Amino acid sequence: QVQLVESGGGLVQAGGSLRLSCAASGPVFSTYGAGWFRQTPGKEREFVATISRFNDYTHYDDSVKGRFTISKDNAKKTIYLQMNNLKPEDTAIYYCAATALVASYNAREYNTWGQGTQVTVSS
Repeated sequence: QVQLVESGGGLVQAGGSLRLSCAASGPVFSTYGAGWFRQTPGKEREFVATISRFNDYTHYDDSVKGRFTISKDNAKKTIYLQMNNLKPEDTAIYYCAATALVASYNAREYNTWGQGTQVTVSS
């Protein structure tokens, strides 16, 4: 079974940047769509960004559009989330995931998840 491992989270001041990475144990991102989601205590996991298996389509939640960029390196079996101009409301645990669909913003359509990485943005 393919495993996903996120890294790159941490504590940053508002206005700062972080880059999250998600490494797969197999070549899943060359054949599956991928996405980033985030979750805060007491709330459902929410969509952040998705990238298609062919690397030709990306989609973002309105709350991060223009600030976050999702990308993929199939050779490295890794997807990234570049987060700029971070805001305190971006504080959450961030998860990467893979879907058999081309791409999706629906968490229920993802069947492989990483363990999550904490991002904390101070004001």
